[in-house]
Amino acid sequence: MADDKKVLVTGGAGYIGAHTCKALALAGYSPLVYDNLSAGYRDFVRWGELVHGDVLDIHKLCEVMRVHAPLGVIHFAARIEVGESVLNPGLFYRNNVGGILSLLEAMRLSGLRNIVVSGTCAIYGAPERQPIAEDAPILPLSPYAASKAMMERILDDFEAAHGLRSAVLRYFNASGADPEGEIGERHRPETHLIPRVFMAAAGEIPAFTLYGEDYPTQDGTCLRDYIHVNDLASAHILALEKLLQGEGGLKLNLGTGQGYSVREILEKSRQITGRNIPCSTLPRRPGDSPALVGQVSLAKEKLGWQAGHSSLENILSTAWEWHRRDRLSPARG
Repeated sequence: MADDKKVLVTGGAGYIGAHTCKALALAGYSPLVYDNLSAGYRDFVRWGELVHGDVLDIHKLCEVMRVHAPLGVIHFAARIEVGESVLNPGLFYRNNVGGILSLLEAMRLSGLRNIVVSGTCAIYGAPERQPIAEDAPILPLSPYAASKAMMERILDDFEAAHGLRSAVLRYFNASGADPEGEIGERHRPETHLIPRVFMAAAGEIPAFTLYGEDYPTQDGTCLRDYIHVNDLASAHILALEKLLQGEGGLKLNLGTGQGYSVREILEKSRQITGRNIPCSTLPRRPGDSPALVGQVSLAKEKLGWQAGHSSLENILSTAWEWHRRDRLSPARG
């Protein structure tokens, strides 16, 4: 594939990054994965070349940009665990904030202008109004969310000072898996809700742990907006194409506008798997918002995007099929 269609994907060996690489390849682009494999997987790099490197290594980033001359960057290489960020904030600020600084400096030095960045709805904190629009106050509740909010400010400053064009995609809850079963959600250790539910269904853990039953929601458990990873992947490509057309400064929610509680996910998962999934309860965790549901009309307006694969049935069915398949994989750990 021609070099003039190359896209640098940092963190491309991870969950969302790998799905985006597959979508890029299907759309005629040539993904170049840049990953240190600390949280990603070599067997997820199936679409394009892997460059083993750290996002904090500005010299290596400059070399890669010089040699490959990509059209732009799609940036996924960041720490993501809210609970871990509360216990170890320095790790998150060093990797997430330091990483975006390193990447943007390398872009500036290399003359590369276009970057799509993995953002998060966690920057909104615990907003009073649902669904949440992009102009809601930025009030992060955890170091993870604060690091992502800082990333957005840094992007704004680099755009103003150096003419870099950026799109921040503020995800709600990424979920589901590749319908063809080639890739899916896999973390070390696994802390995300849907995979943990399926781990309990498969007997890999004694029970699914539900954190908090006293939230101000319909059943007392957290309410979240779940979006299929393939819908996220398509949005990244559309955002990159907008940047290539000369637009910039985009900040867009990616969700469905529909919220599901933890108990609703648990019950629907029991139906999908046909299994009685044991559940235990613990108090709330620090940094968790009661409800996060997105207003997503701006992404449709700006990108022509909408979530076409994100029914709860499809999310849980593809995730369960992937989970059963991946249990047999030697790469899983």
